[in-house]
Amino acid sequence: MTFCQFVVGPPGAGKSTYCHGMYQFLSAIGRRCAVVNLDPANDHPAYPCAIDIREVLDIETIMETSNLGPNGALLYAMEAIEYHVDWLVERLQKLKDIYIIFDSPGQVELFTHHNSLRKVVTVLEKKLGYRPVAVQLIDSFCCTDAATYVSALLLSLKTMLQLDLPHVNVLSKADLLCTYGPLPMRLDYFTEVQDLSHLEPLLNRDPRLARYGDLNARICELVEEFGLVSFEVLAVENKASMLHLLQTIDKAGGYAMGSTEAGGDSVWATAVRQGGDPYRDVSLQERWIDMKEEYDEYEAKLEEEAMEQMEEAAE
Repeated sequence: MTFCQFVVGPPGAGKSTYCHGMYQFLSAIGRRCAVVNLDPANDHPAYPCAIDIREVLDIETIMETSNLGPNGALLYAMEAIEYHVDWLVERLQKLKDIYIIFDSPGQVELFTHHNSLRKVVTVLEKKLGYRPVAVQLIDSFCCTDAATYVSALLLSLKTMLQLDLPHVNVLSKADLLCTYGPLPMRLDYFTEVQDLSHLEPLLNRDPRLARYGDLNARICELVEEFGLVSFEVLAVENKASMLHLLQTIDKAGGYAMGSTEAGGDSVWATAVRQGGDPYRDVSLQERWIDMKEEYDEYEAKLEEEAMEQMEEAAE
């Protein structure tokens, strides 16, 4: 059984940065992992690729030979991956007992209503016994504007229904939230996705949206009635934030309950995960906006003390 993440999200959400950061974090805690690039347009991935789809498909060649634009070429490429999925399966079979991170293209159609990505995941589940979790990144900047946030909710909901996988939605770039100015609501409101009726006055205040008041209300009701969407918050370079998200992903995909729980990670990582969530009792508004500098200093001090203890233990 192989556990894996399929990282999806719109362009600019930080997918490749996340894949690189998660690869470094997993390596640091002792979990063997590899990153697979499924984006034929990503010609300079920051992370080391165990498998790179650009070995057989690249967006520039597809556009030139098939007379397609960028969007059409990405759809063509994903359909080609689906059609030649045995090539991918053969390459993945060589990555045994390794946690896999799949970096997906940023075209939202591929994970909202196009079927090829979902079919590829299904093949990996059936042929290789993969246990995937979809990790969808959304730029936390969407919280600054009610209309943009509602659009992100709809995108997240449609992706969850389309991929039909254990799913974790993530507001990325949390470390930049304090630079955006005051949010219309507390950050916790945007992560919990409850009582969306409070957004209606903000939506109706926008002259572009005021005449769609009833539609705005129905959209908010739709998201609430499904009751599926909520968000985690992530700053990739913050270790506590990465640990918190990894705990959530491990629970969603079953890694935390599987036989590999203490086998793939170091003793330190297992002890930390069993010891609790570093953000369990922390207000997200305080951590990332109101008292960000204080928390940064506190976590840096804790990390320094932990390193000193490890050095003393090694001696």
